[in-house]
Amino acid sequence: MKRHYAVTGKVIFAAILAVMFTATAWAAPEFHPKELVIKRAMSEEATKCIECHSKHHPGIVESWKLGKMAHASVTCYDCHVVDKSSPMATQCSGIKGSDTYISAMVSSKTCERCHPQEVKEFLQSGHAKLSSAAVVDAAKLNGKLIRLQHDLEGGKFAGNSGPSTNASREAGCQMCHGGQVELGPDHKPIHNSWPGGIGHRYPDGSIGNCTVCHTRHQFSVAEARKPEACASCHLGPDHPDIEIYMESKHGQIFATHGEDWEWDSAPDAWQPGDYTAPTCATCHMSGIGDLPTTHNVNKRLKWDLVHKKSVIRSGERGDGNAGAPLMRKVCANCHGPTQVAKEVATLDDAVALYNFYWAGAVKMKKDLEAKGLLKKDAWSDGFQELMYYLWHHAGRRARQGAAMNGPDYAHWHGFFQVFQIYKDMQAIYDWRIKNNRIEELSTVMSTGPI
Repeated sequence: MKRHYAVTGKVIFAAILAVMFTATAWAAPEFHPKELVIKRAMSEEATKCIECHSKHHPGIVESWKLGKMAHASVTCYDCHVVDKSSPMATQCSGIKGSDTYISAMVSSKTCERCHPQEVKEFLQSGHAKLSSAAVVDAAKLNGKLIRLQHDLEGGKFAGNSGPSTNASREAGCQMCHGGQVELGPDHKPIHNSWPGGIGHRYPDGSIGNCTVCHTRHQFSVAEARKPEACASCHLGPDHPDIEIYMESKHGQIFATHGEDWEWDSAPDAWQPGDYTAPTCATCHMSGIGDLPTTHNVNKRLKWDLVHKKSVIRSGERGDGNAGAPLMRKVCANCHGPTQVAKEVATLDDAVALYNFYWAGAVKMKKDLEAKGLLKKDAWSDGFQELMYYLWHHAGRRARQGAAMNGPDYAHWHGFFQVFQIYKDMQAIYDWRIKNNRIEELSTVMSTGPI
């Protein structure tokens, strides 16, 4: 009897297997697997580049050796060699007279060959064309920004001339926003136009400097995930984001425990548990929960907290209505719905309060303008100078402090100074309306509230 059951069982099992294999063979889809090939052996040309730079620029090579590019055998040759027809094509002493041409300038166009999705998202963000527009677009704000950099900060109004008139632009604006590379006859950059910041523009039409966040030549994802990567530009009196972050509870946890966190997980696999509080990258870029990684830093944002009036983002600055629920999803990975709703409502209230002050300032300015009570030079006009600080300094601090849970910046560096500036503007407004003339000297005798 036992043998009968055993034989019967084997027959049934064999029949099931036969049906399964037949069904599998009959219904099998046509797979088209993505082919990933890493050839670790380096070409003779690449080896020569590395050997030469090891002698002349050992720091570059040592940095490269520590990164994942070296592990995948991506070398100097892969990123710096360009076609002879490139406007940036040059030859160093090691390849002079050969058929090989290189460029020291590497834009996002080069990175796109291996990272197409990341570059596509980056180019849709405020880090690309929008970033460098403030430095290179002569039409932006009717040329006021260009005049500020050259004529005012550069000292032309006081009689300065020559290359030093560009110093503020080169050392400051260009290094964060990016600029436009200018080339000499030898196809190398001139007028201190390279290197530049994240939105740098290149002679081949490409935009973007990925190494601002992933510093060359290690190109570390761990570095880009740490708040220090953002701190070189997102700081100071007009957008103290790193200061706000370090003051927040998130920043406190990072400062206490960050050295023990796992920073090097693969994209979309870097999740809570690898860290116990978010960094800038966590909220604005990294994959978290069911949200994928993005290099479009606008994608999860609702409000424009940078410009004179805060509005819900639209057009080239993003889609704020779509971004708001995405940021709430980020928060929900670590916080309950009550706290998330409170933080969202607090920011909305802060925006409404700032917009109230700004609307009042605009009304006063229009009244003064209609009566001819504004100076042509805004920087010699106390009312207009204060209006700038209301927006560009104290107003930004108030809004961004509220957005990132930095109470000192939302309050003392923010709305406390907003109301003081506004009261001073009211006093100037009332005096001019009453006397029907402009006071002889600006009442703003410093560089503004800090």
